[in-house]
Amino acid sequence: MSQEQRKVLTGTVVSNKMDKTVVVRVERVHRHPLYGKVVRTHKKYHAHDADNACDEGDVVHIRESRPISKRKRWVVVETPDGAL
Repeated sequence: MSQEQRKVLTGTVVSNKMDKTVVVRVERVHRHPLYGKVVRTHKKYHAHDADNACDEGDVVHIRESRPISKRKRWVVVETPDGAL
């Protein structure tokens, strides 16, 4: 049986004020299709952090998952100290 690959993104924790949830800012760099200028964009994702292990400023990897709540569709899979 083949298991589908889920997306993994890397970003910075910008908020950990909720219980078992962190907000992760993922920055993306791409080229503008018409003008060719390099543009930075970002998006914030709510991710499940079961152990409340993340602090603000941590760089974490998040993986796509089934819906956990209204806005949470991502799970923290790795923290800076290698936990999880």
